Amino acid sequence: MGKDKLGMLVGVLGLLVVVIPAVAHHAFVAQYDPSKSTTLRGVVTKVEWTNPHARFYVDVKDTSGKVTNWNLELASPNALRRLGWTRDILKVGDEVSIFVAPAKDGTKMANARTVTLSDGRKMVAGIAAEQGGAQ
Repeated sequence: MGKDKLGMLVGVLGLLVVVIPAVAHHAFVAQYDPSKSTTLRGVVTKVEWTNPHARFYVDVKDTSGKVTNWNLELASPNALRRLGWTRDILKVGDEVSIFVAPAKDGTKMANARTVTLSDGRKMVAGIAAEQGGAQ
């Protein structure tokens, strides 16, 4: 392989490394359906304060009493900090209410837009936090 072809290959690979994560990160409408937004109420079972998005899991009981564990995506930890969140604001065992945009594929996964904490504080949590605004 000549130097020109090798240089082009390295350039294309470098561009892909930058573009693919950006496209994947901004695919909110591909994964979630804001037109079916709803409120979930339940008990926090796990919290992950990691990049690119913090997550937490909540046991939600339906009207028949069946409990389902939901995987809820938050904004990035940096965006959450700017909005007043701390690493320990959500704790296992807390009862919370979450306004969510559910996953389009029907899995028990959603983007948390706002979270009402057990003490009554309402926290902005979703994609708008990434963009610097409330929902």
